[in-house]
Amino acid sequence: MIRVEAIVLAAGEGRRMGRSKPLLPWNGRTLIEHIVSELQVAKVQAIHVVTGHRADEVAVVLQGTPAVCVANPDYHDGMLSSVRAGLRAIADDADAVLVCLCDQPHIPPVLVNQLVDAFAAGAGEILVPVVAGRRGHPLLFSIRYRAEILACYDDTGLRGLLQAHPDAVCEVVVDDPGILVDLDTPEDYARATRGGAE
Repeated sequence: MIRVEAIVLAAGEGRRMGRSKPLLPWNGRTLIEHIVSELQVAKVQAIHVVTGHRADEVAVVLQGTPAVCVANPDYHDGMLSSVRAGLRAIADDADAVLVCLCDQPHIPPVLVNQLVDAFAAGAGEILVPVVAGRRGHPLLFSIRYRAEILACYDDTGLRGLLQAHPDAVCEVVVDDPGILVDLDTPEDYARATRGGAE
């Protein structure tokens, strides 16, 4: 069985949202708790939540979950700094890394499992979910790219990894538009919570 470890990026300030996105209410708990609970029942063996802004509060709500908080003191430097902080925490015997965003609540375990199963079947070393021809998140990639990501792509982020290795990229077609939905603004959150999420 392959070992997949998840990194959840939850360090940002949520400036466009105007409040901390991991701590947003979601189905009677916080958004970060929801994300972690979904990953708990997916085919991942460890969950690393990268924290920065309001890190102590995020750590408190995750007490009692299997998630391990990884502090990113450089979170002001952007998302890649959080990816790198998470990668440093990944076990050396991991086979692949799943990078998730803390503001994408509509990523069910079955979708994560599609990516994991495709990787296990040898479909590619960098897996991207695609719906209606559009790429989304989460991204899953082989642990062999860890050193490269730690050293490269300062200007492009993980997009640079895909651009550098197009032959290794496999688009996994899914039927869930949730891969394209993230909560950047209060309007995004209001739309998402109309279904009773808050």
